[in-house]
Amino acid sequence: MTAEPLERSLDRHEQLTAQAPFPDPRPPVLRTARQSDLPELQRLDEEVFQEVAYPGFLLRQLFDMYAEHFLVLDDGTGRLRGYVLAGTTALDRDSWILGLCVTHDRRRNGLGRELMVEVLDRLRRSGIEQVRLTVEPANRAAILLYRSLGFRPEEPDEGLRRDYFGPGMDRRVMRLELAGGR
Repeated sequence: MTAEPLERSLDRHEQLTAQAPFPDPRPPVLRTARQSDLPELQRLDEEVFQEVAYPGFLLRQLFDMYAEHFLVLDDGTGRLRGYVLAGTTALDRDSWILGLCVTHDRRRNGLGRELMVEVLDRLRRSGIEQVRLTVEPANRAAILLYRSLGFRPEEPDEGLRRDYFGPGMDRRVMRLELAGGR
């Protein structure tokens, strides 16, 4: 066994600490949102979605309507690191993913997938047969995630809807058929 020169050892330590000076050893806990989470949800939504974030009053109403399908990633420090929200209709057995986000510092760790898998499982158990969502056409990472979960663009035009959220705010509409509802 040979000893590594001190200089090389320090260089490697500096590289590791430069990448993640204080790595969080605990993964966030996925749980159902609580009323007490609403201020933190609004902060998180504004951080991630900026000018298209939900206003606080709407987040409150969405929570009241869809609490069962409003899931959060709780890091245990009072800060939420992500959420997913699905809105459902009783008569058509349809659902829309109304929001999915993970903070920038926690992306690329499978947390978005974890949120989606759990909410899709809950929707399936609730008897939902079809789930739709919209995604910004240039958001390749999100589109790849949704495709890997089985979502496909709606026809025609690969699901592209021009000005869906207003002038210049195009979206792709994607759909997933859930097998084995109730």
